[in-house]
Amino acid sequence: MEKFLHDEPIVPRTDEEKQSVVNRLKRIEGQVRGIQRMVEEDRYCVDILVQISAINAALKKVGFSVTERHMKHCIGHAVKDGEGELAIEELLDVMKHISK
Repeated sequence: MEKFLHDEPIVPRTDEEKQSVVNRLKRIEGQVRGIQRMVEEDRYCVDILVQISAINAALKKVGFSVTERHMKHCIGHAVKDGEGELAIEELLDVMKHISK
C-alpha cells in the first residue's frame, strides 16, 4: 500500500460535508440494489445499462466533490506549509490511478 502525505484530512470535514457525501453514497447504494433487482427480474439490458450509467455519473460527482475539497483544503494547506509539490504529486498519482 502506498504511503500518502497524511493519513487524515488536514482540515476535518464538517458534519454537513460528511452528511452530504454519505447521503449521496446512500442514494448510489439504493441504485445498485435497484440494478440487482432488475437483473433478478430479467429486465431489458438497455434499461440496466442506463441505470449503470446513472450510477457511474453519481460516483464521478462524489469523486469530484471529494477532489475539490482536497484541493481547496489539503493541498492549499500543504502549499502554505511548503509541502505543495509533494501534495500535488500525490494528487497526480491518485488521479493517474483512478483514471485507468
